[in-house]
Amino acid sequence: MTHIRSELAAAIPEMMRQVDRIRNIGIVAHIHHGKTTLSDNLLAAAGMISNELAGKQLYLNFDEQEQARLLTINNADVTIVHEYENQQYLINLIDTPGHVDFGGDVTRAMRAVDGAVVVVCAVEGVMAQTETVLRQALREKVKPVLFINKVDRAIKELKLTPDSFQKRFTAIITEVNELIRKMAPEEFVDAWSVDPRDGSVAFGSGYENWAISIPYMQRTGVKFKDIIDYVSTDRSKEIAKKARINDVIFDMVVKHLPNPAQAQKYRIPNIWRGEAGSSVGLAMAATDAAGPTTFMVTDITMDPNAGEIATGRLFSGRLQKGMELMVAGAKAKNRVQHVSLFMGPERLMVEEVTAGNIAAVIGLSDAFAGTTMSTVPDMIPFEEIRHVSEPVVTVAIEPKHMADLPKLIETMRKIAKEDASLRVEINPETGEHLLSGMGELHLEITQFRIVNDYRVEIQASKPIVVYRETVKGPGGPFEGKSPNKHNKFYFEVEPLPSALTQALKEGEIPQGKSFKDTKALVTKLEELGVPRDEGRGIVAIEGTNILFDVTKGIQYLNETMDLVVDAFKEAMNRGPLANEKVYGLKVRLVDAKLHEDSIHRGPAQTIPAARSGMYGAMVLAGRVLLEPLQKVTVNVPQEVLANATRELQRRRGEILDMTSVGDLQTVVAKVPVAEMFGFASDIRSATAGKVLWATESMGFETLPSEMQKEVVAQVRQRRGLKPEPYDAAYYSG
Repeated sequence: MTHIRSELAAAIPEMMRQVDRIRNIGIVAHIHHGKTTLSDNLLAAAGMISNELAGKQLYLNFDEQEQARLLTINNADVTIVHEYENQQYLINLIDTPGHVDFGGDVTRAMRAVDGAVVVVCAVEGVMAQTETVLRQALREKVKPVLFINKVDRAIKELKLTPDSFQKRFTAIITEVNELIRKMAPEEFVDAWSVDPRDGSVAFGSGYENWAISIPYMQRTGVKFKDIIDYVSTDRSKEIAKKARINDVIFDMVVKHLPNPAQAQKYRIPNIWRGEAGSSVGLAMAATDAAGPTTFMVTDITMDPNAGEIATGRLFSGRLQKGMELMVAGAKAKNRVQHVSLFMGPERLMVEEVTAGNIAAVIGLSDAFAGTTMSTVPDMIPFEEIRHVSEPVVTVAIEPKHMADLPKLIETMRKIAKEDASLRVEINPETGEHLLSGMGELHLEITQFRIVNDYRVEIQASKPIVVYRETVKGPGGPFEGKSPNKHNKFYFEVEPLPSALTQALKEGEIPQGKSFKDTKALVTKLEELGVPRDEGRGIVAIEGTNILFDVTKGIQYLNETMDLVVDAFKEAMNRGPLANEKVYGLKVRLVDAKLHEDSIHRGPAQTIPAARSGMYGAMVLAGRVLLEPLQKVTVNVPQEVLANATRELQRRRGEILDMTSVGDLQTVVAKVPVAEMFGFASDIRSATAGKVLWATESMGFETLPSEMQKEVVAQVRQRRGLKPEPYDAAYYSG
């Protein structure tokens, strides 16, 4: 091990400078399709673990909970050296989670890489999370290649012949290509489709250490028929010597996935909105190690000895011990203490890391996942990393011993920094702290870490669902008066067009109140259903809600508009129905009457008046609660299908699709998150354990009308409010 480490240490610094020989890749897949097992074999190629243990050791699942639950929870990074056509290549690999609750890690990893190996199980085929991870990759302009895994299982369980082998794999490849065509950037739709003939598709068994591709077959003479013979007669070790998985996968990576110099030319305009002709823009497009340093932090991990480690992609410049980096947009300075490369659970210390690589840095205490660090003080930050799903389940946490309260607050701040998918709300007055995550498992594991890693004993409430508020139709104008009665604001509200809400959700439109290119934004809004005249009056965007000013020539309004925006933010983050966030709302300021003396229209007067005007208009429009839904995909044998569908329907599930492959039935249903608590144990009981299932976020839909009143009352009481929401008269002042 030491010998390998010293060899690597000697080879890597020089290789990091040869950008054309670097590949930054992620391994992505649906849960239990074999990503980490595949990664084991790829590590064996670098001599980092023994070939005998490859596929069984799960080296990159080094977290205690990952080992206990046999699933990947955190991104794991490793740097590998691979020889292809007598040249050495440096491969920075990230093994990502497949469980939907940890999809945020996949999104963040996709910002750091240029290519992705999409792993699909030969038996189960393309699943819900396969589509999600592909979408995450393609949105970041990350090029995919395909590895069809668990071919040994397909041969033994589905009894595949050479003909049926071909049909089965053609169906999987076609489905993956349909997804690529549907979701890839327009200019890459054809170029990024995968094709077994050119070697951008490989087949194999991560567990049994072999893989094959058509170019490899042509080169070695190994045929599909030989594979079936070897696997059927339990001679996998022989085929593993003839068709080494490491060679096939890494050859595919080197040949078909781009190096940083190629990728950054088209990726930078996609993830950075700065001036392309600036020194920073030119350096990143050229992957220039001599240019300004631009480092995008994609992950924060806590090391008990070293403290916070910021991992991310270096797009230009270099990282060296002792240099100062600034947080873009905040000007906070941090000094680099150490620079290293992750090797699974260990790190390889290096003198410097140059542009185009993935680095681990100690000393960036102001960084969190998504931070842009640079040597240029006024660098425009990278685009925010947009997650496919958002936190929909919450638990209230408090310390068992009140003396631990300061320690719990500090711990929750740390875990929020480590895991950008978590939302943490701290209320020091009540001692209640809300932790919101992607699902039950996400919160369960976070609580385990608080107790076991940070040594804080806690008690937690039962999981609570996160709702959203919106309106049924148009409402207003409604008058909001200031406490001194000298200022009046008149607002109208209505639901935004669904296409516009979706664009806001996916980050296609920038948040905030200052827009770089208002003309382009107005054109985009018009395409999505907002009249051009109205679009010109855009003032602010908060979440999936937009504030427009459609007034004409109102005195003093310009001086007051910042306070109106503050009121808009408050109203959108705490709606009038149940104090939940507002979703997909258009707010129009249609008139205002303001006192001529600025002392009478300060924050204490303007903010309550504007907020009441928005709330009152929402009451008139008909407030409704939206609930989060999940797409649930269940795979079961025919004999227990009825039990599985009954279990889904019992939870207000709506069956969307049913398909079969042999005896295996696949049921796709839409189920409210509120009904999914305890689903894991119940579906296993209902099917005698013969089940594989997965979930995927489906956004928010209106809660059934017969449940609205009861759920609103429950949410309000939990928040310490009266069960009945206020009527319009309450907001008229």
